[in-house]
Amino acid sequence: MTAPRQDTTSFMLSKEIELLMAERAKLLRVAGAAAQFVAVMESRNLPERVATEAEVLAESVNDLAEDTLKDALVSITHHASTAQ
Repeated sequence: MTAPRQDTTSFMLSKEIELLMAERAKLLRVAGAAAQFVAVMESRNLPERVATEAEVLAESVNDLAEDTLKDALVSITHHASTAQ
């Protein structure tokens, strides 16, 4: 009787992994877009009311692991090429 339970557990785990991977892909696109924005933004030209948020965004992008940042940039490059 443990076989059906293992099948159910394996199925549920597989579905959870699929959901997490889909969420990771979405978050990588957000991180990639943020990285591109930070790279081109002129912080001195931003209104003061958003300066703190821009700084938090820049620091967050800079705190990403190099591999994660590369994956994020690739994800937006790939998205841009498929959107055309």
